[in-house]
Amino acid sequence: MSTLPRTETARDRAVRDGMTPEPPGTDDATRATGTADSTAPTASPAPHPRRTASLTLGLALALLLAALLSAGTGAYEIPLGDVVGSLLHQLHLGGGALDRGGDSVLWQVRLPRVVLAVLVGGSLGCAGALMQGVFGNPLAEPGVIGISSGAAVGAVGALALGLTFLGNWTVPACAFAAGLLTVLIVYALARSGGRTEVVTLILTGIAVNAFAGALIGLFLFFADTAQLSQITFWQLGSLSQATWPKVLAVLPCALAGLAVAPRYARRLDLLALGERPARHLGVEVERLRMALVLVVALLTAAAVAVAGVITFVGLLVPHLLRMAAGPGHRFLIPGSALGGALVLVVADLAARTVAQPAELPLGVLTALFGSPFFFWLLRRTRRKQGGWA
Repeated sequence: MSTLPRTETARDRAVRDGMTPEPPGTDDATRATGTADSTAPTASPAPHPRRTASLTLGLALALLLAALLSAGTGAYEIPLGDVVGSLLHQLHLGGGALDRGGDSVLWQVRLPRVVLAVLVGGSLGCAGALMQGVFGNPLAEPGVIGISSGAAVGAVGALALGLTFLGNWTVPACAFAAGLLTVLIVYALARSGGRTEVVTLILTGIAVNAFAGALIGLFLFFADTAQLSQITFWQLGSLSQATWPKVLAVLPCALAGLAVAPRYARRLDLLALGERPARHLGVEVERLRMALVLVVALLTAAAVAVAGVITFVGLLVPHLLRMAAGPGHRFLIPGSALGGALVLVVADLAARTVAQPAELPLGVLTALFGSPFFFWLLRRTRRKQGGWA
């Protein structure tokens, strides 16, 4: 029996043009009055290119300015012009060299810290955007599948057991390996019949997070006073131990993850329609989910390994950008990387300067500001939905 050629529908054109299609059965009257059922997916055109370009440029310029200010601010003040001059001098583009003390502070203390903040913040922001896309929930973040807690177990175990087989790299290496291993365990436990359901993945992550918390408590019980101090400092999150070797250690993982992530933007937009429509449109949902979970694990484990546990960056930044520019992942993924880097550079600057000569733990600072915002976000979501389902 011959099959008539299929006519392109408005839904097909919407998907092809990068927009969220209208729900089936939406008629002209409904389009005109905007009285469609609130429970159905609504048409959501892609944000205007000028708007996303302006946001991207604004984030990039703000990040550059924050990085320069952070490099010059501290107990040893370096004027902004001198920071720029020293950078240009090192690049053989003019400028001028600083005195010996200023040059040492800028290039051996401040700049490694700023660059590490950019890499860690960018990694956490990008990982958060990917996780929210994979789970279809703007309240998801990388720690939900146990990456952060797994990395914490590796680091705390290395400190409590006094492991030194890699010298100063033992703790970051154990944290990175444990974070990746935890994700693989979560995924293996959640997989059944060749498929992995989102709900099962989340519940498995919660169980693994609880088990990781118990292991951390066990290590703390057996640790001595000096080890307890190290463990507490690491768990609170900090960039105070930033060095160029640590920057070079996290750089390959961060660049690889940040380079690969935007390639999945279109498929994440299709996945937002639902798993079944995405499959009909040619998306291999299971393979997509596995690939993105591995990318998130790479980004998050590398960040936690060198900076400790820093919360809320991967949750808040993507959601704020989604509120500003819509849900399209073509902008959201790179924008979240820029926004995460900006937030962490500013937060680290505040951590160093607010309570001088003491330094606030970076993870504590992000949690202090992130927790109230998260509560507001929950209240806002509840009001928009008219209560929880």
